[in-house]
Amino acid sequence: MSLVLDSVSKEYPTRSGPLAVLRNVSLALDAGTAAAITGPSGSGKSTLLHVLGTLDRPTSGTVKLDGTDPFALGERDLAAFRNAKVGFVFQDHHLLPQCSVLENVLIPTLVSATTKPADTEAYARDLLARVGLGARLDHRPAELSGGERQRVAVARALVLKPALLLADEPTGNLDRTNAQSVGELLLKLHEQERNVLVVVTHSADLAKMFPRRLEMNDGTLHAA
Repeated sequence: MSLVLDSVSKEYPTRSGPLAVLRNVSLALDAGTAAAITGPSGSGKSTLLHVLGTLDRPTSGTVKLDGTDPFALGERDLAAFRNAKVGFVFQDHHLLPQCSVLENVLIPTLVSATTKPADTEAYARDLLARVGLGARLDHRPAELSGGERQRVAVARALVLKPALLLADEPTGNLDRTNAQSVGELLLKLHEQERNVLVVVTHSADLAKMFPRRLEMNDGTLHAA
């Protein structure tokens, strides 16, 4: 499994002409690789993450995940591909308050055509045990701390065993202790699952935990 970007650019139309947000970005990451992307606000980090996650189409260039160009798929097939191949962790956990911890983790399985409910529930329980919440399956998000809610979000992102795990400022809302804990958890689960992990962060402490570090600057990507 690999993630390969070749000369990816992204522009947005404005009244004064196209605004270039990504400029000829190329990147190759193999399974088992973990990379942190840093850079100033407005440098293109989040746009790059959205392109990697197939949430936004590049203006030019190609993206291939596991040998497939997702942007060559129709919208329905693209949505199914994204659900099966990509997991997302955001700065805000986006848990449903009315659902239990276990139910929140199982949400991605509701639209999956390739998984069996019994199998995914067993795996969800296993993931929650691995993130230290095996005894909190029936709790609601309001009964959890901020760090615990983010751990649920990490488990939810992994429940379909995605080839690519993307995290956008996953520790941005956490205190230093919880941020360190969530960073360690992401890397531990990444090593266990052997996926490609890409984290966008402003946190120098989090970035230092990653074996590969990259920096966005004015829409271009370089080794940090």
